[in-house]
Amino acid sequence: MLFFNRKNISIQNFFSDTYVDIHSHLLPGIDDGAKDIDDAINLIKKLVSYGIKNIITTPHIMGDVYPNTSEIIKRKLDEVRQELTNRKIEVNLKAAAEYMLDEQFVDLLKKKDILTLDGFHILVEMSFFSPPMNLFDTLFDIQLKGYKPILAHPERYQFYHGNLDNFYKLKKAGCLFQLNLLSLTDQYGKGVTKSAKNLLENQLYDFAGTDTHHNNHLHLLETIATSKNLKLLQPLISKNKQFHKI
Repeated sequence: MLFFNRKNISIQNFFSDTYVDIHSHLLPGIDDGAKDIDDAINLIKKLVSYGIKNIITTPHIMGDVYPNTSEIIKRKLDEVRQELTNRKIEVNLKAAAEYMLDEQFVDLLKKKDILTLDGFHILVEMSFFSPPMNLFDTLFDIQLKGYKPILAHPERYQFYHGNLDNFYKLKKAGCLFQLNLLSLTDQYGKGVTKSAKNLLENQLYDFAGTDTHHNNHLHLLETIATSKNLKLLQPLISKNKQFHKI
C-alpha cells in the first residue's frame, strides 16, 4: 500500500518531458536487469509509454558478482541503441553505472575509469548488510577526484533506519541522495516505505529514479501515479532535469 493516497492519475501525466531517469538496469545480460535484447527493448518501450523519454541506465559494477567494465557497458549500450533505431523507437538512452562502494571501485576511482551520469555525478550503492568501514574516506576521495557521489536508494539501508542522524552525516560529507520511486510501493517492505517517507518529509532527497529491473517493477510504478504523490514529488522529480542537457 502506498503511504500517500488516493486519487489515481495517468502515469503519462506524472513525469515531465524533461525528466531523466538516472537509475535503471536496461542493458541486456550483464546484471540482474534486462535478460536479453528483447527484454531490454520491451522495458524501454514501456518506460517511453509512461512519458519517460530520457534515460541514463546504470548497470551494476559489483566485484565478482557483476564484473562489468566501462567497455562492456558501452558495447551493450551501442547494441541496444542500434536495436531501438531498427525498431524506430524514439528515446534518448545513455549509460553510466551503479558502483558498489568496494575495493574495485576504489581502484577504478584512482584510475578515473568511471562512467558518470553527466561527467560529474557518480551513482553509488552500499551493501544492504552494513556500510563499508571506509565509507567517509571513500566519499571524500570521490570528491577529491572532482566527482560528486549520489547514493542510490538510501531508504533501503535498514542499518540506518530509525536514526536520521546517519543520513545527515552522509549529507554533511557531501553525499547526495536518490529516491527509488518503487520504495513508495510494497516492493521493498513497510520499513523501507517508512524510511522513504521520513527522508521525504525532511527534504533530504536530491533526485528520483525508477531502478527498473523488470516488468513487475514497471507495473508497480504505475501505482505511484496519484494526485497527492504528484504534488509531493514533482519538486523532487523536476531536479532530474539537470541531467537532460547531456
